[in-house]
Amino acid sequence: MNNSSIRLDGQKILITGVSRPLGIGAMLTKRLAEAGATVAIHGFSDYDMAVGHQSAMPKGTETLSRQLSDSELKVTALKPSDLEKPGIAEKVVEEAAAKLGGLDGLILNHAYSTYGEIGQWTPEHIDPHLLVNVRASMMMIQSFVNQADTTKDNAITLFTSGQYLSPMVNEIAYCVSKEAVICLCRQTSYLLGDKNIRVNCINPGPNDTGYCFGDAYESVAKMFPSGRWGTPDDAADLVLFLHSSYAKWITGQVIASDGGFKEHW
Repeated sequence: MNNSSIRLDGQKILITGVSRPLGIGAMLTKRLAEAGATVAIHGFSDYDMAVGHQSAMPKGTETLSRQLSDSELKVTALKPSDLEKPGIAEKVVEEAAAKLGGLDGLILNHAYSTYGEIGQWTPEHIDPHLLVNVRASMMMIQSFVNQADTTKDNAITLFTSGQYLSPMVNEIAYCVSKEAVICLCRQTSYLLGDKNIRVNCINPGPNDTGYCFGDAYESVAKMFPSGRWGTPDDAADLVLFLHSSYAKWITGQVIASDGGFKEHW
């Protein structure tokens, strides 16, 4: 989908979790910039390389920014940094606001995710999920609010996963952190409503971002009524809508853009 009727002209938006060319963050950046937004992007390619993402590449954020800028889109890469470290999340928002001359949109697409079944849990396994997915998101929202112009519409979009629809027992630390993101959405949407800041949360479902292949890929595809995986472009359709004036009356919602993926408790 490339819906030219939805425009974000004049908006200044920070997107996190942008480092892999096949990832959701990269597509969000492209689609929102094509709709007229000025976009700052943050990523941490060192994490992608460490966990072995198939499309991981050194300096992925900077490469994407350069490619889109060459296409005359307004995209600025921020300094790569690890959101697990104290104080980094706030600095990312501050840097984006300084480079763009303020922010009216925040899309928190970053995620820390590793597998760990019960019996394998340790503080070293659990803590990064909570620090990156929850603490960093809370601190970034706070920093965003501190600089927001509350006389105009502002929007925040968070990303959760499918843990509230079906078990994901091999990655419970991740699931707990993503359930906390849902709580963060609902609480902050109420808190920030009178400041003209809308907050919503997306579950994009399983997305074909280059991490699944062969029989496993085909097995997952069969769990969608359409017979295909979701794509980053599908997720971008919803994000584009939520940051547009068409969504001015939508806040505090958790929205599954998952193609009817067959998940059951």
